[in-house]
Amino acid sequence: MNRNRIVLITLLLWGLAMIVPDLIRVIHPLGSFGFYANNDGLIYDVTGPFQDEASSPAWKAGLRTGDRIDLAHLRCSFADVSSCGSALAAIGGLQFAITGQRLTVDVAATDARPARQVTLVAEERPSNLLSRGVLLLDQLAGIAVVVAAAWLVWSQPSAMSWGFFLFVNWFNPGQAYSYYAILQQWPSLLLAQDIAGCLAQAAGYAGFLLFVIRAPNDKTEPQWRLVERALPFLTVIIALLLIASYANILGYRTEVTTRLGIIAGFAVALSAFGILLVRRRNQLPEDDQRLRWVLWGSLIGLPSFLLAELASETTIFENILGFTPTDDLVGLLYLVNGVLCLLVFEAVRRQRVVSVWIPLRRVTILAFILTLPAFILHAQIVRIEERLSLPGWAWLGLAIVISFVISELHDGAVDLVDRFFNRWLDKVERKLGESIRGAHSPAEIEEVLAAESYDALKLASAACFREEGPIFVRECNGQGWENCGPTLRPNRTMLLLITQGEPFRLKRQHIDGLDLPKGLGRPVLAVPAGNPARCFAVTLYGGHAAGTDLDYDERAMLGRIARDAAAVYAELESKELREKIVALEGELKAAKRIMRTT
Repeated sequence: MNRNRIVLITLLLWGLAMIVPDLIRVIHPLGSFGFYANNDGLIYDVTGPFQDEASSPAWKAGLRTGDRIDLAHLRCSFADVSSCGSALAAIGGLQFAITGQRLTVDVAATDARPARQVTLVAEERPSNLLSRGVLLLDQLAGIAVVVAAAWLVWSQPSAMSWGFFLFVNWFNPGQAYSYYAILQQWPSLLLAQDIAGCLAQAAGYAGFLLFVIRAPNDKTEPQWRLVERALPFLTVIIALLLIASYANILGYRTEVTTRLGIIAGFAVALSAFGILLVRRRNQLPEDDQRLRWVLWGSLIGLPSFLLAELASETTIFENILGFTPTDDLVGLLYLVNGVLCLLVFEAVRRQRVVSVWIPLRRVTILAFILTLPAFILHAQIVRIEERLSLPGWAWLGLAIVISFVISELHDGAVDLVDRFFNRWLDKVERKLGESIRGAHSPAEIEEVLAAESYDALKLASAACFREEGPIFVRECNGQGWENCGPTLRPNRTMLLLITQGEPFRLKRQHIDGLDLPKGLGRPVLAVPAGNPARCFAVTLYGGHAAGTDLDYDERAMLGRIARDAAAVYAELESKELREKIVALEGELKAAKRIMRTT
């Protein structure tokens, strides 16, 4: 337990402490004062999350759209931090509070009304099945990506993994409204959290750039070293800009500053995208494929998070589009970021990845399944909720059921779409299967398992080894194996897996000490051809020549082809034995005839 791990655990616990409390909102929604005010103090919505103005505490207290909170009266003193409580709770976009919490704000004079003081009491925010289901998915995804990033630092400590963790610890789909609502009872702690959040957000931006400079192998090319050295200065600049957005508690208008702080994130995302495009030119094929995952994660994940932040903390959508995005729509944007974070995690963790289009189309299917009810069935879901008078624990059960249904729909849709995109693979399987079933010798079977599969799937290497006692031997096949020996003597671990008869991924402990291709041609999959009684051969496959790994459907197809090969091996062996028996019987009969004549 060194210093780095202590820091890692501390930051991980802090990150989880912000996310986990919001799971309570699945059962018990937080409260709301019924208005949204931007960082200039301008009240732009007096309905808030409620269905109509008559239900809003702000409307009932006399607040109206266009009123402005008097920032001068909200001015707090660092000598008396407790005076900042109202300012921190009243302004800055979507606000959540503990139900029953009181808030007193000073409203500036207008042409129609004099200056006045308004006291509000937070009432429970309305919620529905959809928003609770999305919230549950957000929180679970947030916890998953934060823990995954921490595990990456724990198991593979490096500047690259630390950069990714610093990014994910703040930019994750988990929402922290309950955490901040609880801290509103202690303004000094809330202010300290806000400042710490600014520092964490700035460190996240810098960590993200550090990650894209070093991914996927934690190496910095010479042309990016100057950029890497500039990252601490960038962290300071962004941190100061973000901290300046809280100057409204000192009486200053900071809506523009807040927007600039968030928009700076888009500049970071664009810079990361440009860096990755340039770096891809000098990567090995397998590393280039991993960078593609990072590239798409950067292009989709971070902007989705920033759009959610703009929607929840500023009035930019209200000004440009004339509406404030709903909680479930904001939650969906956070969720997209979480899915892409997991993709980036996989790209770093694995030495080989499948084509990036496979996870992207699955993310697209998930987004479609989630957004369809959000846009089309929103009103109906609200009516259903109004008719159902259920206790809080029942809402948690319904949210879990919704998550399960979404998962099942997603799995079914993925199978359907994969079936469409894998039509070419079905044709390959039929062709290889016909060739194997038409083989007249073991050598022809091995030619199909190795050479024809190599060509059809565009692999980097493939070789088939026939069992001969304690070793396996290849004859006249082995694409990508030109500099390797003709025999394979598996170690005990690999031999045990071969005898089980199922395809398995080749790990380092399986192939250490064996004479195999290196680099792009290194085998990644072993496919035995056998039955429960005997293994006739084993074929070792490399990844694709383009650098991608074999995906699930390709591995399954090769396994089915190997089972066909085992049946043909057994039939050819049985045929050979029958022919030998017939020949021996003929010789025996001839010998008997000779004996009778003599």
